[in-house]
Order: sequence, then C-alpha cells, then structure tokens
Amino acid sequence: MSSKHRRSAAWFGPMDLHGFMHRSWLKNQGHPDDMFDGRPVIGICNTWSDLTPCNGHFRELAEWVKRGVLEAGGFPVEFPVMSLGEPLMRPTSMLFRNLVSMDVEESIRANPIDGVVLLMGCDKTTPALLMGAASCDLPTLGLSGGPMLSGRYQGRELGSGTGLFQMSEDVRAGRMQRSEFIATESAMARSKGHCMTMGTASTMASMVEALGLGLPGNASTPAVDAGRNRMAQLVGRRIVAMVEEDLKLSKILTREAFENAIRVNAAIGGSTNAVLHLLAIARRIGIELTLEDFDALGSNVPCLVNLQPIGKYLMEDFHYAGGLPVVLAELLKGNLLHGNALTVTGQPMAENIVGAECWNRDVIAAVDQPALGSAGIAVLRGNLAPRGAVIKPGAASPHLLQHSGRALVFDSIEDFHNRIDDEALDVDENSVMVLRNCGPRGYPGMPEVGNMPLPPKLLRRGVKDMVRISDARMSGTAYGTVVLHVAPEGAAGGPLAAVRNGDVITLDVPARSIRLEISDEEMTARLSQWTPPRLPARGWERIYVSQVNQADEGADLAMLVGSSGADIPRESH
Repeated sequence: MSSKHRRSAAWFGPMDLHGFMHRSWLKNQGHPDDMFDGRPVIGICNTWSDLTPCNGHFRELAEWVKRGVLEAGGFPVEFPVMSLGEPLMRPTSMLFRNLVSMDVEESIRANPIDGVVLLMGCDKTTPALLMGAASCDLPTLGLSGGPMLSGRYQGRELGSGTGLFQMSEDVRAGRMQRSEFIATESAMARSKGHCMTMGTASTMASMVEALGLGLPGNASTPAVDAGRNRMAQLVGRRIVAMVEEDLKLSKILTREAFENAIRVNAAIGGSTNAVLHLLAIARRIGIELTLEDFDALGSNVPCLVNLQPIGKYLMEDFHYAGGLPVVLAELLKGNLLHGNALTVTGQPMAENIVGAECWNRDVIAAVDQPALGSAGIAVLRGNLAPRGAVIKPGAASPHLLQHSGRALVFDSIEDFHNRIDDEALDVDENSVMVLRNCGPRGYPGMPEVGNMPLPPKLLRRGVKDMVRISDARMSGTAYGTVVLHVAPEGAAGGPLAAVRNGDVITLDVPARSIRLEISDEEMTARLSQWTPPRLPARGWERIYVSQVNQADEGADLAMLVGSSGADIPRESH
C-alpha cells in the first residue's frame, strides 16, 4: 500500500494546522522529522498490568516488538488498554471481555494506526483483543506472552490450575495437610507467563496460531525463553510488511481458518472457553459460525496432545516436543486441516509447517496413533438446553457420559458454597448437581464455577467425579463430567430455572442429549412462575446485562456484532 493511502497519512501528511499539531505533539517524545515521512505506523496494543500476573512481562516484550518495527522501517507506537487478570478480577474477568474489546476497537480507530500488534496472554485478553481488532479489520498480528515454566514440588510436576483443583479436593477430603497445600503456591507459579497446562490461556494462544494470526511457535514458546523475545522482534518486522501488502485481518479470518481452529482445539484437548471466544470473534468479522460446527467439525478429531488437564505433560514439554506446528502437520496428514488457509506470514498454513518434526511422541502423538480417540467439544440439546450446552468428553469420566440421577439444585454460587460442606446435604454419587443463575446475565459475566467441588462427605468415600450441569463456564485447567454454557441460561428464563430438587435429569453424551424428565406442560407451568432478576443499577454491569447475547452466540454484546471497519474519524475541532 502506498504511503499516501495509509490511515496515518490523514494525521501526519497535511501541511496545515492539524498536521502541525499531530506531528508536533508526538515530537515532544523525541521523534525526529523522518518518522513522519510516510512510514507505516504500527500500534502495539499492550495488556501489561501488575494486576495481570500472566502479562506482567509485557513491558519488556513490547520493546522487542518496537525494535523489529524500527528495523523494518516502521514507526512503533505503544498504547495501553484495560487488562484482564484471571486470578484477581471479581466477579469474573469474562464480565469485562466485551468492554476491553470496545477499548481496543476505539483505540485503534481513533488513532493514526496502519497496522497493529496485539500483546496478549491471560485468558480473556486474547479474545478481547482479537474481537476489537476484528471490528477494525487492519493488518493485525497476535503475539502471546508464553506459558510459565513447569511447576515443581518435591520432585514432581505441578500444573497450574489442574494441580490446584486436585490438591484442593485432597484438602477437603482430609488427604492433604493445609500447610503442605500452601507450600506449593510458589512451586506452581515459578516464572513469568500464563498457565502452563492446556487451560484457556494456552488454548487461546494455540487458537491464535491455528487461525493464522501468529507466527509459528506462538502457542508454546515459554515466556522466559529467549525465543519469545526473538519472536517479538520478528513480529515487529513482519507487521510492517503486512501493512505494505495490505494483508488485513479479514483476508486471514476466513471460514477455513475457523474450521482449522475448531479442529486444532479438539486435537490439543483445548478449553471449552474457546467455543465462546471463537464464536464471538467470528461474528465480529462476519463469518458464519455456529455451536453445531464445534460438534460436526471437532468432536471426532483425535486428541494428539498428552497435556494436563486431560493428560500428563505441560506446555514446556509440548514446546520441546515440537509445539503446535507438529499438531498442525499431523492434522494435515489426516486431511483434517485446510492447508491453503492464508496466514500472517503471507504464506498458506501448509507452507508454515513444512519441516515440522516431533521430538517426543509421548507428548504429541501421530494422527494415526492418537493419545485419545477424541477430545473435542460435544454439543448437547434437549428440553434442558434447547439452544445447546457443551461438554468436554475427554475430561469426563466415561462411566458418567450416560447417566440419570436426582437433581440437587443451587440457585447461585453463594448458595452452593453455603451448603456444599453440610454433612446433612441430601446427595450421593448418583446425584446430578445443578448450578443456575451463573450465565452471561445471571452473575453477571458467566464465571468459571461450573466445575463445582464435590461434597466432602463423598470425597472421603473415594468419589472423584459426579455429573454437574450449569449455565456457567469452567476453567480450561479443570476436568470432570461437567455440562456447561446451558442456553438459554436460568437468569434469562431458560429451562434451568424450572429444575427442582429431586427431579430426574438424564445425560446421554453419545446421543448428544440432556433432558429434564418432566412433561412439556409441567415445564411450561413452572416457567410461567419465573420472574426475571432486576437489572443492575448503573454502569458497565447495566449495559452488559441489557446487551449480552447468550452463550450459543458467544456472549458478545448484541450491538457489537459485525465489523464496522477502520474508517478515519472526523477531524478534531
């Protein structure tokens, strides 16, 4: 693209009052005249924050991107957006994903930016930045922060999140001392970076690479590996070339790219959260993607990656074994990948993975000898979830994939916490635990509480899993026979609102069915007595609850669906 046709030329090109103002004020940072000579202006969207530990090293990472941009003849400009820290934010970082996407979108559109690099790592920063950038459709390159080093404690590996859930249950069952539990904190999180299990952060970093939006190795290179900084420098160089080539996001985010991502998510045993995020990103860029696509395209894809929470190893091992390029190459061998899908390198996906070689088949299996037969997302429907619900069969107990049991209902996560430890709770291993009013509107924000901890009295008896159903999400590091994202949610008047203690619920994952065993007439009568919750009083929560779509549509705000492009705003006056 010629320099006079770039967006930044509307700011820096004119030799008038406005051009003077735009150039002059930036020069107070020491930029010389030739930085305004028509070179591509590259925005570096940074989600650094001390309150987002996964992204705490992004100041340094941004400097490496800037170096690459300057080497390629571009003009790097770093800008902050709201950062979402999964470990600390309440009630849930998902409440703010759409808000950050708006921050990204409007920051890009309002400023003299020709191309953008997205620095993201912690769970919701990745989809939020991709959603916002998709709404602008400029040349865009994603750079993840990388996973932490493997956790180590007393000679054994600890996986972030997954190990936490396991040890927490051991404490509640009396199998582990609380003092030992606390002693593992530093051992689990011992370097910069995001979760090193195949949780949502690592899953979404893999989705960036699978969609063609990141350089090869983006998903697995550890945060503290020098290769992460080298990649950042190469990203800086490449985004300048993408602007010259006018390689916009819409040329990469095609239907084929999303199909690749769905299959890769299955092959890596990825997080159920990817369903929500991919749906939302697709709807922003104008690609038709539905909940059924995840089942049709991914449910029969073999799982190739032996990583926690459904396997043994961690992201560091995955990287040393060859990383996502090996998975992509195996899927291509199995005719499960669109090798012609264009990527940010300017080459099709198949070209990016030429020469990918596996160095440890116990970590990354071959497509004809997979680690699991399948680990994709199964989409369930029935009178309890007329618009769908999801389950991750690879993380579930096989004997519970077909199950009927009496419902034990919790009306909120607070209700759950108040009652679950009660020794008199009417529950056994055959019960079906139901949590409602924790969906997009209900909490609000759809928190990661769907993998409800089991009652201590059952844990002490050796029960390790039960069927759990909710309109909430669960962490990608979690596991169990957990049905999630039930739509419509209870707080929107969905059938979850009609479930009563003692009702029989039947789950049949092979048949893709979930059913409350009552008549249609009884369901209608119960729901007629339901009253909607009051809207939040003010602020973002009120906007969010008024506008948020249901989980089967990605839980984006209705007003944000669809790309609006990066038209240059009117001049300031």
